[in-house]
Amino acid sequence: MSRIDETKDFIPVRIAVLTVSDSRGLEEDRSGAVLVGRIEAAGHVVADRKILRDERAEIAAQLNAWCDDPGIDVVISTGGTGLTGRDVTVEAHRDVYEKEIEAFGTVFTIVSMQKIGTSAVQSRATGGVARGTYLFALPGSPGACKDAWDEILAAQLDYRHMPCNFVEILPRLDEHRRRK
Repeated sequence: MSRIDETKDFIPVRIAVLTVSDSRGLEEDRSGAVLVGRIEAAGHVVADRKILRDERAEIAAQLNAWCDDPGIDVVISTGGTGLTGRDVTVEAHRDVYEKEIEAFGTVFTIVSMQKIGTSAVQSRATGGVARGTYLFALPGSPGACKDAWDEILAAQLDYRHMPCNFVEILPRLDEHRRRK
């Protein structure tokens, strides 16, 4: 089972939060607020936060901009992962990914099944890597954001988490770009 190795120092990561919504502004953005609260409580840095409409090209452009920003290690988006015609966040993420973290969606579904039963089948949560940056797309509900953070991301974004975590391999995500 997983554990925290207290002999290691905590390494904060810089995380950008993107809320995808046609109807919410910053004041109504409960899911983004949940993520920001948990990110800060864990000791990480909220490097940026934005709200964008459900427009695939705009979402992909923002994800690309953050992947090109050396001050951002992780991007977490919330919203637009459902099945309706306007839900295009997953497609925008996949437009940017160099590698998809297939197990992220699977583990998120397992966590969701314990909370909401078979309704979990309607989520298309996804994760991936692009240009040395982790990207995760979460559903737009505060509960889904809590579940993803508390049950998956809090541990995987903690360098002390054993037996392995995302932070320890962060410096190697773009090693193929440095090879000559």
